[in-house]
Amino acid sequence: MKFTKMQGCGNDYIYIDGAREQIPAAQKPALVRRISDRHFGVGGDGAIFINPSAEADFEMEMYNADGSRAEMCGNGIRCVGKYVYDFGLTDKNDISVISAGKVKYLQLFLKDGKVDTVRVDMGVPILTAEDIPVTAEKGREKERVINEPLTIQKQHLAGESVIVKREEYKMTCVSMGNPHAVIFVDDVDGLDLEKIGPDFEHHERFPNRINTEFVKVIDRSTVKMRVWERGTGETLACGTGCCATVVACILNGLTDHTVTVKLLGGEIEITWDGVGSPVYMTGPASTVFTGEFPI
Repeated sequence: MKFTKMQGCGNDYIYIDGAREQIPAAQKPALVRRISDRHFGVGGDGAIFINPSAEADFEMEMYNADGSRAEMCGNGIRCVGKYVYDFGLTDKNDISVISAGKVKYLQLFLKDGKVDTVRVDMGVPILTAEDIPVTAEKGREKERVINEPLTIQKQHLAGESVIVKREEYKMTCVSMGNPHAVIFVDDVDGLDLEKIGPDFEHHERFPNRINTEFVKVIDRSTVKMRVWERGTGETLACGTGCCATVVACILNGLTDHTVTVKLLGGEIEITWDGVGSPVYMTGPASTVFTGEFPI
C-alpha cells in the first residue's frame, strides 16, 4: 500500500489515497494500529484515508493510532489540502472536505508551487452539553459548560490501605466536530500528561471520551497549550484543540478574538468572532516522506 507521511506542527498522520488503495473497512482499524506504531510501523498519531465524495471535493476518513474512528483533526485536514493539491488531485486553491458528515472549507496558500499554509473554516463551535457530549445535571443538558468544576480521583496503596486523592479542575467544554475539555493552568510545562491525561479521557462525564487541552494564557493574543488526545495520548499539536482553546478563552473573557496558540510542535493562529460565528484556523502543512507498507 502506498502512503505519504505528513505533519502539521508535529501532529503527524499517515495519508492514503482511498481511490487507489481500496482497503476493506473491516481491515482498516488493525492496519491503522500497525502502520501507526512508532517502533514496528511507519509511526504517526493515526491514519487518514482521502476518498472521493459526492458531498464535497474530498472525504477525510480519519483514524486514531489505536484504530478508533475520529470525527475531525485540524492539523490533519490542512495536510489533506496539501496532499490533494501537491499530488495533482485538484488544481483549485479553495476546496471542500467532508469528515464524519461535516463539510469544511479550505483556502490553500502556495510557496514555490506547493501548498505551504492552509486556512480552514472549522465551522461554528458546539457549546451545549448534550451535543458535545458532556454529562450534565438533569435539566442542564442544553446549557453551556463554562468554567465548571471537574473532580479527578486517584487511588494508590499505602501499606494495606487504599488512599483516594481528589483534585478539582475547572473545565470549559467545546465541540469542534469532536469533543474537547479546556483546562486553564498556571504551568503547562511541568504537567505529567502521561499520568493525568487518561483520567480526563476516560472520566465518566465524557460518554465519547474527551480530548483535553491544558492551557496557560500568556497575554490577550497568545496562549500556550499541551494536549492529551483520546485514542492517541499527548501529541505535539491539535488543530481542533487550538480552536476549542481559543473559544474557551473568549467565553471566559481571557483573550481577544485572534490568538496565536503555541504548541510543542509550532504555532497556529485562531480567529473567532464569538457565539454563532465560525472558527478560522491558519497553520502549516508539510510532507515528511512517501513509501509503501505491506498489507
